[in-house]
Amino acid sequence: MPEVTITIGGRQFSVACQEGEESYLHTAAKMLDDEVQVLSEQVGRMPESRMLLMAGLMLADKTAGVEDRITEVQGQLRDRDAEIEGLKTISAPEPERIEIPVVPQSVTETLAELAARAEALAAEVEENSS
Repeated sequence: MPEVTITIGGRQFSVACQEGEESYLHTAAKMLDDEVQVLSEQVGRMPESRMLLMAGLMLADKTAGVEDRITEVQGQLRDRDAEIEGLKTISAPEPERIEIPVVPQSVTETLAELAARAEALAAEVEENSS
């Protein structure tokens, strides 16, 4: 089991930890030392045990706040997941039927014939009137 030396409040401590967890221990010690530094700046000198107790309580308070926020976010995530599942069960709306008028080919041909006849009649009337 490795021994790690950490510094908290300017004092060094030797702490044993599981193999591979040294970096986690250093991170935790840094967090505790940061809280001790804040307390030292605000309160000044106090007994080591009281300083560590107060710093630990400050970290616990922060942790509780983070856990509350995690619980809140997990609730929001559950709500979103339920909403997504609900949306998956809704069938797609019926497509709206839109009719586009199409002139049948036979009508087009008939109109073309009528136009040709009208032009022919107009030409004939023009010839007869001259």
